[in-house]
Amino acid sequence: MQLSAPIHRLKRNAGLLARTDNIPLHEALDRIAAQEGFASWSLLVSRASSSMPAAKLFAQLSPGDLLLLGARPGHGKTLMSLGLAVEAMKSGHRSVFLSLEYTEKEVLDRFRAIGVAPADFDGLFTFDNSDDISADYIVAKLANVPRGTLVVVDYLQLLDQRRDKPELMVQVRTLQTFARRSGVILVFISQIDRAYDPSLKPCPDLDDVRLPNPVDLRLFSKTCFLNNGDVRFHASH
Repeated sequence: MQLSAPIHRLKRNAGLLARTDNIPLHEALDRIAAQEGFASWSLLVSRASSSMPAAKLFAQLSPGDLLLLGARPGHGKTLMSLGLAVEAMKSGHRSVFLSLEYTEKEVLDRFRAIGVAPADFDGLFTFDNSDDISADYIVAKLANVPRGTLVVVDYLQLLDQRRDKPELMVQVRTLQTFARRSGVILVFISQIDRAYDPSLKPCPDLDDVRLPNPVDLRLFSKTCFLNNGDVRFHASH
């Protein structure tokens, strides 16, 4: 059955419904699922999972990769990153979500929104929202994680906000070296510049990444950009 909209947009509709009707999010998700012809949200997600972009994208990633994952707000980049974390855990690997934006509860709620019960991956998922998140912090914190661990950094530009930390280019180089040495996969969620115009270009690309300070984007081995359900993947080398 073809969905009327991508998963991330249906989830956003459910969020609006929950606020409008003052009902729990899980009930709103089930209502949206019913409109799509499914008995529950979990069944909708399960049916769609075989063709979900996260599974296809994860299959393109290798230990040591740096993936830049960019989209405008509300176009699914956080859900995509969590989908990658789920795919890693399905493969028996650990996943780590480092965020300066979300609380742990918000992240776990987003797992449930894509039909995942966090308890199913007990011991494989770690959330960290320390104010000290930076390249040096990440390297120290993850020094002993197993090869193949998938690490989400939410988000790239926030690494650049503290003056007591190295400039962003230096931090990305440090993390590139760490990823290659340790075999972790680093996924950097990225903002897109407000000047990006979807009427002129259907999907953003490297030229549209918001960079308050210079970064050589060739440091990222792979990129993925999202817009209105469109997914554009590119392997740099």
